[in-house]
This record gives sequence, structure tokens and C-alpha cells, in this order.
Amino acid sequence: MGEKGVFEDIIEGDTFKYYSEGEWKVSASGKYVPIINPTTRNMQFKVQACTQEEVNKVMESAKSAQKLWAKTPLWKRAELLHKAAAILKDHKKPIADCLVKEIAKAAKDAASEVVRSGDLVSYCAEEGVRVLGEGKFLVSDSFPGNERTKYCLTSKIPLGVVLAIPPFNYPVNLSVSKIAPALIAGNSLVLKPPTQGAVSALHMIHCFHLAGFPKGVISCVTGKGSEIGDFLTMHPGVNCISFTGGDTGIAISKKAGMIPLQMELGGKDACIILEDADLDLASSSIVKGGFSYSGQRCTAVKVVLVMQSIADSLVTKVNEKLGKLTVGPPENNCDITPVVTESSANFIEGLVMDAKNKGATFCQEYKRKDNLIWPLLIDNVKPDMRIAWEEPFGPVLPVIRISSVEEGIHHCNASNFGLQGCIFTKDINKAILISDAMETGTVQINSAPARGPDHFPFQGLKDSGIGSQGVTNSINMMTKIKSTVINLPTPSYTMG
Repeated sequence: MGEKGVFEDIIEGDTFKYYSEGEWKVSASGKYVPIINPTTRNMQFKVQACTQEEVNKVMESAKSAQKLWAKTPLWKRAELLHKAAAILKDHKKPIADCLVKEIAKAAKDAASEVVRSGDLVSYCAEEGVRVLGEGKFLVSDSFPGNERTKYCLTSKIPLGVVLAIPPFNYPVNLSVSKIAPALIAGNSLVLKPPTQGAVSALHMIHCFHLAGFPKGVISCVTGKGSEIGDFLTMHPGVNCISFTGGDTGIAISKKAGMIPLQMELGGKDACIILEDADLDLASSSIVKGGFSYSGQRCTAVKVVLVMQSIADSLVTKVNEKLGKLTVGPPENNCDITPVVTESSANFIEGLVMDAKNKGATFCQEYKRKDNLIWPLLIDNVKPDMRIAWEEPFGPVLPVIRISSVEEGIHHCNASNFGLQGCIFTKDINKAILISDAMETGTVQINSAPARGPDHFPFQGLKDSGIGSQGVTNSINMMTKIKSTVINLPTPSYTMG
């Protein structure tokens, strides 16, 4: 089941190993966690079910290794990251193959994720050299009442051990978006990949291993969340947590100690369509934004809020484009592929049936086979329907007809989420005013919500998260300021 050749060290028998102290290891538990192929619904892979004692050893190793890693010259850290990025891109096919089998991502999109991830690691290496390569010099007489008797030198120093927990939908890209900033900043990193996506992540970790990072600087533990989840997030050896996922993150934030948190927890991204919008552009963006990767994206369009006067025209155009989407297995590069688990499909179906029972208009016949759900646009959705507020994470999109811009803004802001939103209009002045009124971390004007390019800031308000991502923001978040103050016996002023 594993890739031969370069990846043969990461698997023993039919079970993938975990990574600790620079070695691939088999858990003493003797247990494994099954990974189910969303398309076949059969077991595709097995990963180690690590124990709490093994987590303790990983944390001890990470803490010890970090002290030496922090003393590694910045240029050397960057050099190793560039090397890892090149290895990652060189081996995109076996990693992409895992993504296809684990999370039913279309083959072309899986390959793109790996390449994008390599580019992110390289960019982070370069940005880290710039961001971390300079500090500040302050003088005391800039504050009232002081002579120039103090020089303050500030620099950015690592936090220690960073725990990274990525989601299933981008298990490679949203792993390296945490790994690379942590490592360039001089931290060590422990990765707990999602169950669906774990094998892709293990292949990615092996690329960092092949690059030659010191033992203990990077670790990867797999296992059941019920057994090691809280143990990891509450571990006293963790100095920072970067998490992307669902409302599990809220529970983590309540249990974690006094450490920095970087959280992205999903969204109900609203798409507001004004009367002067380019409906061809808007409909294309809605289909791409709402249905790519079967809607399993935090930044997918999750609700369309369209002015009543143009709603019929917009819905017609969206339906025409939905009819052209291909549906089927990811190996065939279909537009709509199976959602990640049967429980996810059941949840989506629950939202669909609730809308149907409450009188919504189905623009297509609801169709499902196992985990595969055909694309569905639901018109005339009302606020009493669950799908108006809940995040389906599937190829199902509600349309709410509004009578005013204010009504659209109100619906957007009434959500407990606040990740992204978008506006379609030809009036830039209106767009800016609406953008300012929307309580979301990002607003896209005349384009669907999106995370990226990866150096752009990415953040959510309310239940959508804590802190900000993006390469520079992540580097800064994974460091803290250290000040050294030189006290002079008498005031000293540099003369020109």
C-alpha cells in the first residue's frame, strides 16, 4: 500500500510509522488507526495509534532539539527549508496519489496542492531571513522626561515547541503553512495530522527528513483523538498551538494553557450580489467558490445573498454552469468528488432535508450515492432553515433573496462565523462601504472567497478563529520579542 523506493522507510507491513527523534517508528501500542477511502468506503491505509508515553518522549525530544536548533544560523535554517521544498516538489506524484485516496481530492488539484506547498516553504524561508534578520534599536530620550541614557535592542526569538494540527481538506498545504514558519523562527515542531490525510502528511514529513533537519526538530504523531488529542493540546511541553479545523478548536482554546494560539475554525462565507453586478462573473465565481473540492473548503461560498430584482437571472446562470460540472471519482479529475466521510454526507443530507421540509426550492433533484453528493443549489432559503446558518462543507449552496443591502449585511453579521465574505458590484464606493460593515476577517470584491496567495493575511473574526495566518504573520506569531537594555552612566548623543 505504501510507495516503494524513497518512501519505503515510512511503512512497515501495511501500517505507516510515526516520526520521532529523526526516525520512523512503530508504536508500542500494537494498534492502528484505519483510514477509509471516501470513494470506495473501504480501508485504504493504516497509521500508528501512538500512546501518551510516546507523545511524552516526542515532546522531550522536541524541547531538547529546539535549544540547539535556535542556535543554528538563520541562513542554514533557510537552506534546509529550500532543500525540503525541492524534495517535496520532486515527489509530488506519490503524495498527490495519497491525497486522491485519502480525501478524494481530484488528481490535478492534489498535485497542485503539493507544488503550492513547496512554493510556500521556499517563500517562508526567504521571508524569514528578512523578518528575523533585523531588530529594533530604541533610545530613551524619545519618551518625555528622559535623557539618552538607555539603548534598547530588540529581536525576535522562538517560542519553543509548536504543536501543529492541520485539517483533512489540505493536509499537506496547511501542514507546511505551520511547519515552515515555526522552523525558520527557530522553534521545533510536533505535527498531529488529521486521520483523513495522515498518510499524505507522513509522506510530506519524510521530505523534511530527507532534507537533513536535525533529530527532534520535527516530529509527527498519529493516533486517535480520543486517546492523545487532549493530551497533546494540554501538554506542558507545548509552547504554541496552530490549529485549523472545526469547532474542536474552541474546545482546545478553552483547555490550552497560557500559550499563543493560532486558530482558523471555519466560516459561513456570504456572497452579496448587488443589482449592478456582472452576473456572468458572479455566477462563475459562485460555482467555483461554492463547489470546488465539493465545497469542502473553509473559504467556500456558503450562502448567496442576492437582490430580489436580479435573483432569477443569477440563479439561471448558476444553474447553467452547475449542469456542466462533472461528478465522479477523484481519479477521473471530476469537479465533484465524494465528501470525506459518511458522517459528513449524512450531516449535509440533514441540512438538505430540513430546507426541503421548510419549503425551499430545489434547483436540481437531490441525488446521493454513498459519500458522493451531486451539486445542488437551494433557492428561496429562509432564516428559519438550518442551511442558512450552518456550514455544510459539501456541494450544496443556499440562496437567500434580499430586498436591501442592509438585509444582506445583517444576515452576514448575524452569523457566529466571520471568516470571509465577498461582494459583487461595479461601484467600488459601495463595495468599500459594505466591506467595512461586514464582520469578517477578509472581504473579496468581485471574486469568491479564497485563502491565498499564501503570503496574504488570513484570519477570522468571532467563532472563525484567533490570530492571523499568512507567511509573515505566522512567523511573527511564532516568535516573541526579547529586549536588551544598555544603561549608560551619562547621557550620550550621536553628533552628526
